[in-house]
Amino acid sequence: MDKPAPRRLTIVDVARHAQVSTTAVSKVLRNAYGASPAMREKVQQAIAELGYRPSAAARGLRGQTYTIGVMLPELRNLFFADILDGITTQLGDSDYQVLLAPGCNGEKAEAKVIDAMIDRSMDGLVLIAPVSAKKRLTEVARSVPTVVVGRHGSSPAYDSVTDDDIAGAALVVDHLVGLGHRRIAHIEHHETDRVRLAEMPNAQRADGYRQAMIAHGLEAEIDVASTSYTQAGGYLGAQQLLARPVRPTAIFAGADVVALGALEAIAEAGLTVPGDISVAGYDNSALAAFGPISLTSVDQDGRQMGANAARLLVDRIGQRDRRTAQMKLSPTLVVRRTTAAA
Repeated sequence: MDKPAPRRLTIVDVARHAQVSTTAVSKVLRNAYGASPAMREKVQQAIAELGYRPSAAARGLRGQTYTIGVMLPELRNLFFADILDGITTQLGDSDYQVLLAPGCNGEKAEAKVIDAMIDRSMDGLVLIAPVSAKKRLTEVARSVPTVVVGRHGSSPAYDSVTDDDIAGAALVVDHLVGLGHRRIAHIEHHETDRVRLAEMPNAQRADGYRQAMIAHGLEAEIDVASTSYTQAGGYLGAQQLLARPVRPTAIFAGADVVALGALEAIAEAGLTVPGDISVAGYDNSALAAFGPISLTSVDQDGRQMGANAARLLVDRIGQRDRRTAQMKLSPTLVVRRTTAAA
């Protein structure tokens, strides 16, 4: 016969091992007031010796599960990994555990993921570049502490962390104009929703590109390929731009992963970078810094964005009624080998 499964340890076992009351163990587990440093050390030693792991479900019934849900739009964009690094580093010395889920860049998929995290009593959510309607995000934030990363606009319900995407786009255009380029094109993420056009980073970058081109007297040279923020989108966008009667001398891709697709299309066309055409990206991901690529890119400091998001979320968990905060980081341009004089 199979041996019966071992009994799960409880706080009663921890209390007996530490020779303290279950109330004392509970206070230590909840980091509650009233447990002395000596008591905490005694209980934590018993927990370590027994290998005790609190039940997340039981902790949820008591008010906290010490889990934080992070929703990523997709898993292939390395910039999102930078944000995640910032979140996990900021929470490294805390009791919180981070659980991930892909939002898959669609409202229905996002709704399923967010509902699943709420159903599992997570203490807070970090939503990275969500595409859900603002009304939906507000409803979520009223249900569970929430921080939105990479979406502009303010809310009385959730905190937000963004990059100054308009300024970032201007950095690219200014750099390329300084190199003598005039025919500077842009690959954007196609967007039609009115609210997302005002709030999403891709729309802000496209707007920043147009504003910067006009500021340099290059309004007639504005040229936008509208595809998607994916490698395939960058490939298609570059193909469209290269097929113009007069092709651009420089391409500003709205994200590093888009620039990667553009580089592929340019190589297939028998052209060189930056000899025939300069290319710049956005995110300064590990991809951009990779030696053989050496992509000029806007650094919006994803790790700092993640750290700020985690800090805001922990504050929100502890103080649900405080005023919401909107943090905006200032980007910088990292110049590498894919841009050169026209």
